[in-house]
Amino acid sequence: MYNDRLYLTVDDILEKQFNIDTRGYRPQEVDKYLDMVIRDYTEFNNIIKTLEKDIKDLTDDNMKLKQEIRRLQGEISASEDMPTRTINNVDLLKRISQLEKVVYGKEE
Repeated sequence: MYNDRLYLTVDDILEKQFNIDTRGYRPQEVDKYLDMVIRDYTEFNNIIKTLEKDIKDLTDDNMKLKQEIRRLQGEISASEDMPTRTINNVDLLKRISQLEKVVYGKEE
């Protein structure tokens, strides 16, 4: 993700050779400094990889939760469409009476 925007890799830094001039820098100091840069660069790469993994995991979780929300909303709308019917004792007694007439053949 970020590698396309970086100019140097750890290997580029490690393998960099400087021209030595009579009035140039001390090679030991340059090497010590570049070693610190390499350590930091490596740590930045590790942090970036960890963050990219976290982003991917969170994106996946987000998609799963959105699907769950859609499913639950569908269930809610389906349950709202069903007619709500309250049954009380009088309704039950009338139904039992009608069933008894059918089963036992009792005519009024």
